[in-house]
Amino acid sequence: MEHIYIYMLVALAFLAIADLIVGVSNDAVNFLNSAIGSKAVSFKTIMIVASLGVAVGALSSSGMMEVARKGIFNPSEFMFDEIMIIFMAVMITDILLLDFFNTLGLPTSTTVSIVFELLGASVCIASLKIAGDNQQNILDLGNYINNEKAIEIILGILLSVVVAFSIGAIIQYLSRLLLTFNFQNKPMVLGAIFSGFANTSILYFILIKGVKNAAFMSSDFKTLITDNNLALIGISFVVFTLISMALMQFFKLNIYKIIIVIGTFALAVAFAGNDLVNFIGVPIAAYNSYEAWSVSSVLPTEYAMVALSEPVATKPFLLLLAGLIMVLTLWFSSKARAVVKTSVDLSRQDDVKERFEPNFLSRNIVRMTIAASESFNSFLPQSTKNYIEKQFADHKVTTAIKPKDLPAFDLVRASVNLMVASVLISIATSMKLPLSTTYVTFMVAMGTSLADRAWGAESAVYRVAGVLNVIGGWFFTALSAFIAAAIMALILYYGGAYALTALLIFAAVVLIKNYLTHKKQSREQKIEDTLHKAESSSTQGVILESAGNISNVVRRGNKIYSSAVNGLATHNLKLLKKNKNQIEKLSNEIDDLKDNIYYFIKNLEDPSVNASNFYISVLSLLQDMAQSLNYISNASFKHVNNNHNKLKFSQIKELKEVDAVLEQIFTNTKQAFDSGSFEEIGKVLSEKHKLFDLVTEKIQRQVERTRSEESSPKNTTLYFSLLLETKDLLKATMSLLEEYYNAHDDSVQPATVHGQEEE
Repeated sequence: MEHIYIYMLVALAFLAIADLIVGVSNDAVNFLNSAIGSKAVSFKTIMIVASLGVAVGALSSSGMMEVARKGIFNPSEFMFDEIMIIFMAVMITDILLLDFFNTLGLPTSTTVSIVFELLGASVCIASLKIAGDNQQNILDLGNYINNEKAIEIILGILLSVVVAFSIGAIIQYLSRLLLTFNFQNKPMVLGAIFSGFANTSILYFILIKGVKNAAFMSSDFKTLITDNNLALIGISFVVFTLISMALMQFFKLNIYKIIIVIGTFALAVAFAGNDLVNFIGVPIAAYNSYEAWSVSSVLPTEYAMVALSEPVATKPFLLLLAGLIMVLTLWFSSKARAVVKTSVDLSRQDDVKERFEPNFLSRNIVRMTIAASESFNSFLPQSTKNYIEKQFADHKVTTAIKPKDLPAFDLVRASVNLMVASVLISIATSMKLPLSTTYVTFMVAMGTSLADRAWGAESAVYRVAGVLNVIGGWFFTALSAFIAAAIMALILYYGGAYALTALLIFAAVVLIKNYLTHKKQSREQKIEDTLHKAESSSTQGVILESAGNISNVVRRGNKIYSSAVNGLATHNLKLLKKNKNQIEKLSNEIDDLKDNIYYFIKNLEDPSVNASNFYISVLSLLQDMAQSLNYISNASFKHVNNNHNKLKFSQIKELKEVDAVLEQIFTNTKQAFDSGSFEEIGKVLSEKHKLFDLVTEKIQRQVERTRSEESSPKNTTLYFSLLLETKDLLKATMSLLEEYYNAHDDSVQPATVHGQEEE
């Protein structure tokens, strides 16, 4: 009997390691997005600082482990075998759920996951116990659940949304009033005061409140700090302010960058201190349970887990090992970097292609907010409104930096993000409350971006929709975690060792499959298939820059057309569905380029305005090509998906002939653009009448077949549609080639964006 529990402990140890890797991949966004978004220091520096913070925070998280042992349920009401089932169900569910969200690239809350998984599994086992006991009913469920602490934790998570957003917005608003967007040119004393306030807050709440539970902190030091709180805060503020003045005055250092580095360290400490319980709390609680039961001589079905109700210190070497795994994940996980993008984009100061579509709720929230803002402003004196507008005037500096390389927001906002988030999380850690670091950091970032007027009329409805989507995802996580953990517990309760083995194999297969899929997608994305925005300011420069895009579209268009013909010939629905996804991806990329026209034109110098006309024409023709390919692909898919009759052999043969000639033209076109020999385009253009005549001939043959032979109406309609769209595809392609052939001039040196070095 004992062997099954050793088996479970070993499985829990491996699940803990995997959960650490998956969890950190998801939660890296929490302490990296502000530093990365501001581009204050290099990515390598950010990672080093964050790694040190994670290691320190891991050592301070011992007190939080009590949450997994007794924070959600009353352990004394469960037997040892039941507790082990709960813990196994929680860990299997947790790793699968987090990996699912990571694969989608969405940040979710590991705290929400673990809390509702513990709740779901314990409610399931408690319900089974009640059902098997005639002396109990469903109302006795409250005896099994630690209602007071569970409600405190859940309310804390929910309230953190409002608190983090509000405090972030208020602090950012006051900081911007004090420093403005032109903060670099403000008197040094203002920067020093801001630095003193920020660093004092971080010192007090991180090193005093947050780390007070760390094993390496002596009791005398803790007592000294506790008895002199106000004096410490006052002295720290004065010292940090004076140090900041000295650094700016004598060493010419940018104090805001220093705040961001310190803030990143502090937030990493707070994250690890608060969130480590989400990853290893359950396995450690299971190990503590086994230790208590193994020294007793009681059967596992009769041993009540009263021991978990008592405080137990977690061994420091386990915390350090967990911290090391977190640090390694931070450095080597590609998923961790993918998840960061969502939060950074939603809080960008500049215009960016929005990642979320507006919805009914986001539109109405924006309307109500605008109305409330206008009502509030009507009560302010005009002089006050003028002062506020002056302080919030965005002093943009003309720069040669490419738009994609600009920071998402400035150093002041990054500093406030880090300061407020780390302080709030540290307060929760000192109260042994597992706050959702994802909730806090994300909502602080949203609050500061709103206060900074980053959500303008052009972007507010999209940003609000993004916030609602992410928050909705967290609530979906809660529901999913509760139900999934309850189902897992039910399976383990009745299935025993066989069910455990099956679930572990299933989890391993899913994780490996998702890892390989993600790796394959990342590799494919690097190899091919993205179009690049033009950044030159002359027609010749745009011609050279866009050549790669044309080659890319032609190559992919050739593949899409051939796949459609082959899919129809073999009635291969899987191939046609994949082809449909490929053209959709290509169409979206061309749409992205068209969305960038505004920024492209703004970068042009007056004498080079013709470049915009050329670029717009090229994009329009690319879109025409994509629309024709889209129709051909969708029509082919729909025909096969609806189980219509196969095309006749003669029709397939003729389509193959057209495809072969089209493939030769596309291949020659690609070679011309790859080599930059635009004179070769003339040879391709000379062949256009041959292909047009071929398509016209095929249309005429089908007309004759339709009149003389019995044929399917669906087949005839599809065949005519494919040939007519092929004609349109040819027209767009040839028009594009003529545009290039006429515009290119080898004798003109292509100009680039002002100030940009030519490569």
